[in-house]
Amino acid sequence: MVCSVDNLIAVDNVSLAYGLEPLLDKVKLQITSAERVCLIGRNGTGKSSLLKIIDGSLQPDSGNIWRKPNLRIARLEQELPQKIPNTVYEYVATGLSEVGQLLAAYHTLTQHLSHTHDKKDLLKLEQLQNSIDLNHGWELEQNIKNVLDRLDLDADKPMDELSGGWQRRAALAKALVVTPELLLLDEPTNHLDIDAIQWLEEQLLNCNFSLLFITHDRSLLQHLATRIIELDRGQLTSWPGGYENFLRRKDEMLQAEARQNILFDKKLAEEEVWIRQGIKARRTRNEGRVRALKALRIERSKRREVEKRASFDINTVNRSGQLVVEAKNISHNFGKQQVIKDFSIRIMRGDRVGLIGANGSGKTTLLNILLGRQIPEHGTITRGTWLDIAYFDQLRQTLDLEKTVLGNVAHGSEFIEVNGKQRHIISYLEDFLFSAKRALTPVKALSGGECNRLLLARLFSRPANLLVLDEPTNDLDIETLELLEELLSKFKGTLLLVSHDRTFLDNIVTSVLVFEGNGRVVEYIGGYHDWQMHTKHLSKTQIAAKKISQQSIGIAAAPQNKKPSYKDQRELTELLRQIARLETEKTELESLLANPEFYKNTADIIRQNSEKLKKLESNLRYAYLRWEELESKQK
Repeated sequence: MVCSVDNLIAVDNVSLAYGLEPLLDKVKLQITSAERVCLIGRNGTGKSSLLKIIDGSLQPDSGNIWRKPNLRIARLEQELPQKIPNTVYEYVATGLSEVGQLLAAYHTLTQHLSHTHDKKDLLKLEQLQNSIDLNHGWELEQNIKNVLDRLDLDADKPMDELSGGWQRRAALAKALVVTPELLLLDEPTNHLDIDAIQWLEEQLLNCNFSLLFITHDRSLLQHLATRIIELDRGQLTSWPGGYENFLRRKDEMLQAEARQNILFDKKLAEEEVWIRQGIKARRTRNEGRVRALKALRIERSKRREVEKRASFDINTVNRSGQLVVEAKNISHNFGKQQVIKDFSIRIMRGDRVGLIGANGSGKTTLLNILLGRQIPEHGTITRGTWLDIAYFDQLRQTLDLEKTVLGNVAHGSEFIEVNGKQRHIISYLEDFLFSAKRALTPVKALSGGECNRLLLARLFSRPANLLVLDEPTNDLDIETLELLEELLSKFKGTLLLVSHDRTFLDNIVTSVLVFEGNGRVVEYIGGYHDWQMHTKHLSKTQIAAKKISQQSIGIAAAPQNKKPSYKDQRELTELLRQIARLETEKTELESLLANPEFYKNTADIIRQNSEKLKKLESNLRYAYLRWEELESKQK
């Protein structure tokens, strides 16, 4: 194996199999310095196994792995342990093996001695100091502190008290303390909210080491990867460039493969006809041709067909009423924390609303309130007529772990009706990539991705005109995710969606509810990036307005106790008139939309007025924000 001076890893003819078909079939891969390589492929194809082979925690059945001498590799695993009894410092220090254990013990003991002065503990502390000196550990101790500071982690916080997102951040710190030359990341965005994902993306973009990462987050993939490698039917293929280039070239490759297979199968069929022609053919039989036929048969038997694509459909019913749900002045608390404050919204038939916010901000609570599963502490909820609701639960509480896949969907029935057609339950589950054998597997034995596909199978087996999806994209491979995206885009009912997948939100929703903190929930028209553009535009407007105000009174910074400029006074007066006009228009339009007679109009007129109301509400929010800024200068 020849390796260049820039090579960190070289994988040569590596094979690995757990069943009849190999996960890895004589694969080759090289990773060089400063590369950010994304590994993609269907769930269960062996991506995580390849990462384990590269870092040495799993041995392949055959083949060779070359690693640069003294190469520092760190791996962030897909799933964190269920219970982590350590503090953040202790957990992060375990990334440094024996020295890390010494440092963790030293840190814990110093914390203990800050409250007591036990002589035995002081003697033990001295022994630890000597051991750390001998192992040159103080530089590593400083490295731990630097990483914890950089990731804004509390060293003495118990890991069990952290949310999933913060535990993931601690796991990244554990990987970074070894100052790796190659970092392996397995689904790093799982269980992270959008803010944490953006933070992670920025960290990795500015890192000075190489990356090999697995992800289903297409935004992260597009922003981060310098090269894409795909694991498909045991083989690795490398694709330079971004995700769009990969999709185009992959399609071209599959088309070429299909054409080649057609020509091969035609030749094989012709030879099979020849060998079966009887006595006449046997008399003139060419032994070389017979050997060639045997070789063709062997080659055909080894062919691994393109895996079946998931092909599920949404079971729709009659339309709901025009009004789906209306919330007026909703407020709700968790103890002393206010998660929703004075929130109002009207959701109409056909709306596609995304919910964006940090983990624990109240997104699931708001869903439950809107659906009548939870009563708000203040405010009123009005739900529309003829609603058939299908709810995708992110916590998978609707699945019976002891029952089989089939038992969780069939409920004792052999057939299921989808859009007016009878389907056998086994055939239906095959659409979700569950074979007949896998359909008889208990749910407790399924992977995370399989559980999500099972939830989708349950969800779409029920007629619905209101789909409520709470984190449906977790653990789904990109191909299944894109199919779900395609189906939802064609769904004619109403959709409420909680997701941290930025691309998914952009491609599906028509508006987003953003949890901005302190109970404030604000609606923005468009998807995730539309909201980002709104926010950036607003920030620029505020900064520009502030600069103009500062310049108009001739100072570098405008203290709060100074009076606003004449221009600001005029703007404030005009804003008050504008707010009054917008409020009047909003009230009139709300009265119009509340009148049942209005819905005798055409669908276009109804939609235009609904969109007009949303635009009015958006303009009002911007006007109020600017008004608050100008008002603060009066104080």
